[in-house]
Amino acid sequence: MADKPLEVRHLGVVSYEAALELQQDLVAARQAGRIPDVLLLLEHPHVITVGVSGRSARTHVLAPAALLAEKGIPVYDTPRGGDVTYHGPGQLVGYPILDLKPDRCDVHRFVRDLEEVLIRAAGAFGVTAGRVPGLTGIWVGSDKLAAIGVRISRWVTSHGFAFNVATDLDCFKLIRPCGLVGRGVTSLATLLGVAPPLEQVKHVLVEQFANVFEREV
Repeated sequence: MADKPLEVRHLGVVSYEAALELQQDLVAARQAGRIPDVLLLLEHPHVITVGVSGRSARTHVLAPAALLAEKGIPVYDTPRGGDVTYHGPGQLVGYPILDLKPDRCDVHRFVRDLEEVLIRAAGAFGVTAGRVPGLTGIWVGSDKLAAIGVRISRWVTSHGFAFNVATDLDCFKLIRPCGLVGRGVTSLATLLGVAPPLEQVKHVLVEQFANVFEREV
């Protein structure tokens, strides 16, 4: 079977609110068959997002509201899976709008495939990352290098992954990432001593995404 087409959009820095609205529009268009599969690649300004499993109480947002307001960091409830995470400059965010029908209608496989993309991308820069049983994302030791939180509606995906390239890791101290205790966060810059250029990371990631998901960019 020939690979499906994939349109990749490099959006630069986009507010979380604008990205959320764009994803909703693209999901509706993909469900209606008006567009091909799309991968959005972007950065967000400083923002904290709370997924479905953290919605009942924002106990994993550790910083007081006054401090977040002072720093200009908004907090958004979001319809993706997962708990709380941070997005900000130096972090490569990917939102795949994919129709998983007819042959990939498996939520767990989709998440594992995203992890595989990220593991391969990290490996291209000499970083050996892997999975932790029972947890999502990719890890180097006990530190998370990339987070994953997805939403699937009528087998069309949205939301996705956040890959720490040159992220300010101190910002994660404002939250308990994904609600986990005893685990940290890392970045390519921390692991390598210097961050690879974001454009290079994008190029590698798109290549691995196309390979894993059998898409033609």
